[in-house]
Amino acid sequence: QLVESGGGLVQAGASLRLSCKASGVIMSMFTGSSRGWYRQVPGEQRELVADISSGLSERYADDVKGRFTISRDNTKRTIYLQMTDLKPDDTAVYYCHLNYFGTEYWGQGTQITVSS
Repeated sequence: QLVESGGGLVQAGASLRLSCKASGVIMSMFTGSSRGWYRQVPGEQRELVADISSGLSERYADDVKGRFTISRDNTKRTIYLQMTDLKPDDTAVYYCHLNYFGTEYWGQGTQITVSS
């Protein structure tokens, strides 16, 4: 089970940190997974924001590069997304994602709303 926290309503330029706790996941599964964050706005497809592979390679969507940073704490089975300089276009529901050899797990989503 993936449980996100840290969303909310903020003004443009603010920072937020999302957390995603993976419960019931053994260490080898957590470290062996691709772990990431996606976001979705109504009427649009869910899109990758950032992810970190089992080999610790990081990927970012072009529009968040330099503003968002993904990290993980294996001992806590937790994934983080540090977001800075938030923009109204970042408004979306953010989902935590785990991909373990093709088996995907999703969190329930957390809303982030950025006002101008």
